[in-house]
Amino acid sequence: MKAHSSPKRIMTSRPVVNLHAVTIALLFSLGCSAGDSARDNVGARDSSGAIAANGSNRAGTTGDEGAGDTRAPVTLTEAQRARLKVEPVSSVEFEPSLVTNGTVAFNGDVSTEILASISGPVTRILAEPGATVARGQQLALVSSPDFALAVATFRKAQGAAIQARRVADLDQELWKNDAIARRDLEQAQVDAQAAEADRDAALQELRSLGVADAQIAGLRAGGEMPAIQAAIRAPIAGTVVERLVSPGQLLQAGSTPTFTVADLSTVWVQANVFEADLSLVRIGDHADIVTPASSIPLHGTVRYVAAQVDPGSKATAVRVVVPNPKRLLKRDMYVEVTIHSATRRTGLLAPVSSVLRDENNLPFVFIETRPGVFARRSVTLGARVGDRYEITSGLVVGDRLISEGGLFVQFAQNQ
Repeated sequence: MKAHSSPKRIMTSRPVVNLHAVTIALLFSLGCSAGDSARDNVGARDSSGAIAANGSNRAGTTGDEGAGDTRAPVTLTEAQRARLKVEPVSSVEFEPSLVTNGTVAFNGDVSTEILASISGPVTRILAEPGATVARGQQLALVSSPDFALAVATFRKAQGAAIQARRVADLDQELWKNDAIARRDLEQAQVDAQAAEADRDAALQELRSLGVADAQIAGLRAGGEMPAIQAAIRAPIAGTVVERLVSPGQLLQAGSTPTFTVADLSTVWVQANVFEADLSLVRIGDHADIVTPASSIPLHGTVRYVAAQVDPGSKATAVRVVVPNPKRLLKRDMYVEVTIHSATRRTGLLAPVSSVLRDENNLPFVFIETRPGVFARRSVTLGARVGDRYEITSGLVVGDRLISEGGLFVQFAQNQ
């Protein structure tokens, strides 16, 4: 009985002096509790949530009067208790959520950095960042000796192919009239095929340099080649997001980056998940992306979980593909990611409004140890599930905790 003499002294030593302050604190606490429970699900997983769930483990509990806390329990009157909301703790089945951070990147499946296919100085820029381009559209013009050499090679190869085919056709007629041996006919046909292969290779070289099909058709018809320049073309449809060259800049074929083109209708969000939470994440899980750029969360899907951890942060990269129809998500933007796990599990859940923080920012709740008597209990938070937290340690089934009004009891306990 001596263990309970202290709470009685607290209540009798100041029954009137703090009544007004207590009433103000009660109204404030009820308002805060209602606002906390209506808040959007953007809370962060507690740093200690990596501990495995163990509902029967009360960390530091040495009895019903609290868990590792030296503060005396608070005894409330019946009228004061009527203003609180107390509910029992029960074991429920739920789908946990994991809140982490991430950064936005271009969708690597539909974006590319374009390397120069030819050497020479840039003469003209045809597309600026922000421009929407089609596949094959010209982005820049280049005055290149490679282009002139490719045209000359094609002309020579085409002339040789035409001549070799003419000889082969003539030998075919001579062989029919027994004018040449079959061996000579076969050699002529082999020469014609080799010449045509050289012509096709030269033609492919022109196309790789960005020569338009209409210009190639003119060359094949034997027409004069107009004074044209080689072009850098977009290999995919999308938006020009970077221009990396300027007029007059000398390009080196195969090594100089020129433009970046990306389809911005979807983006990647690279989230960081630590090993304690990896069991919650599966390919196909839904995710919500929260950013100040959007008033509502954006929805995506987990498409990739890395096979290795980052050696510096020891986090595993998780890739979320997010539709981006309004182009609100930009590359390198910092966002909050909530991954809704499809893996169901059983555990203890407590309302977000019931979890308070001490002077060291550690979470705790108030437990009703006897009717009207409330003690502080330190807890370990796990995943956030809607408007509740998973409690991995500190509570057991049957505990009665204050779900609303805990700030009032904290105020009274600190007096």
